[in-house]
Amino acid sequence: MDLRITEIFHSLQGEASRVGLPTVFIRLTGCPLRCTWCDTTYSFTGGEMRTQAEVLAEVAKHPVRQVCVTGGEPLAQKACLPLLTALCDAGYDVSLETSGAFDIAPVDPRVACIMDLKAPDSGESGKNLWANLAHLKPKDEIKIVIASREDYEWAREVLQAHQLDSRCAVLFSPAQGSIEPAALAGWILEDGLPVRFQLQLHKLLWGNMQGK
Repeated sequence: MDLRITEIFHSLQGEASRVGLPTVFIRLTGCPLRCTWCDTTYSFTGGEMRTQAEVLAEVAKHPVRQVCVTGGEPLAQKACLPLLTALCDAGYDVSLETSGAFDIAPVDPRVACIMDLKAPDSGESGKNLWANLAHLKPKDEIKIVIASREDYEWAREVLQAHQLDSRCAVLFSPAQGSIEPAALAGWILEDGLPVRFQLQLHKLLWGNMQGK
C-alpha cells in the first residue's frame, strides 16, 4: 500500500523516553485534528506518494535503529499499520506518535505508542478515544501538552481518575509560547505527581525548523 509522506529525515529524538537518540522520522501527511498549539501544520496537506518499499529504502540509508512514525496523524492512513509492521520486521526499534483520536488496538505490539491525551485548551479534547487506555502497554507513553493552569488541573484529574501512571509512563509538556515551562515544573513538584516533565529537545537545539 502506498503512503502519502511529508518528509523522512534523520535527527535526534526530541521527546519521550527516547529523547536524544539518533532517529529516522517518517512524517505522514494529513490530520483531522486542529489543535490550537500544533507545530506541524505544514503536514496537513501536500506530501508525496511513496511505496512502502521506497520508504524502507530511504530509512535504510541512515545508520540508526530507532525509527519514529509521526504526522500529522499517521493512523489516519490505513497503510500506516503495515508500514509499522514492516519496520519492526526489518529490525528497527519503532515508535508511533499518535493523537489518541484513532484506535491503537491494531498497532503491531512491538511498536511503542506515544499517545496524546488532548487537554481542553487544545480545542480537541472531545476527540480523545478513551477506550485506547485499555490497549496501552507498559512500554507505551501518554503525552499531555499543557497550555494553561486549567489544562494542568484537567491533566492532574485525568491522571488520578484513570491511574494513568499504573499503565505506562506519563509525560507533561508545556505548549510553547502559551505557558512558562518553569511554572508547569513547579506545579508538578508541588503536587508530587508521578509524571515526567519534558521540554522538546529539538526546539531547544533548532527552534521550529522543519526536518529537525
